[in-house]
Amino acid sequence: MKHTYRIDGMTCGSCKANVEKSLGSLDNVTDVKINFENKEAEITMSAPIGLSDLQNVLQEKYTISKKLPVKKVATNTFSDFEMAQEKSKFEQLKPLFLILLYITVASILLHYKDWSWGEFMLDFMGLFYIVFSFFKMLDLRGFPDSFRMYDPLAKRVPMYAKIYPFIETILGLMFLIRLEINIALIITIIVLGITTIGVTKTLLDKKAIRCACLGTALKLPMTEATFIENTIMLVMAVLMLF
Repeated sequence: MKHTYRIDGMTCGSCKANVEKSLGSLDNVTDVKINFENKEAEITMSAPIGLSDLQNVLQEKYTISKKLPVKKVATNTFSDFEMAQEKSKFEQLKPLFLILLYITVASILLHYKDWSWGEFMLDFMGLFYIVFSFFKMLDLRGFPDSFRMYDPLAKRVPMYAKIYPFIETILGLMFLIRLEINIALIITIIVLGITTIGVTKTLLDKKAIRCACLGTALKLPMTEATFIENTIMLVMAVLMLF
């Protein structure tokens, strides 16, 4: 017997593995398949298992419920379906676009009377780090799991994922107060270079995972926008250094 359930509370690949292992430990469960993107679990049972029994083997942060049938509504045209997908993607990334816009405008306003590209880029990078580290700080416990999903160094060195928000904060302050700029630029090139390699590989592999650039508070998908934001910072750092 196959039954499909909804699983709430999963935020990363580690969560998926934990849920799969916990449900698979039950007697009479012969197979468990987790669809992380749709937050679903397909459980094959040799005998009926109550919903409460399924919930008891899961950690408190996960909630399992019966999946209700969804009525399928046919779209008029294929183009309508494409538009709905694009709108959904844009809505998901709207917080990221707004944050980048505010950072850009703030950096321009700081120097519009006495314009300097160098000063603009330093303030942009400083504000970028401070704002993005703030969102990561909101969930220091959950951020490392999401970050390790795509950052090569974080996968190999778990401690790096835990201190990464603090590295961003320190770099942001160094740029804003103009402290050891060259050192901050070199660290930026190394840190964001490593992350960009991981982001590029994830995009090429077409993996559907959450972007941790704004921590776990905002549920952003990994898209080309993540690659672009990292590239902008890298280009600025290289220009300022050389």
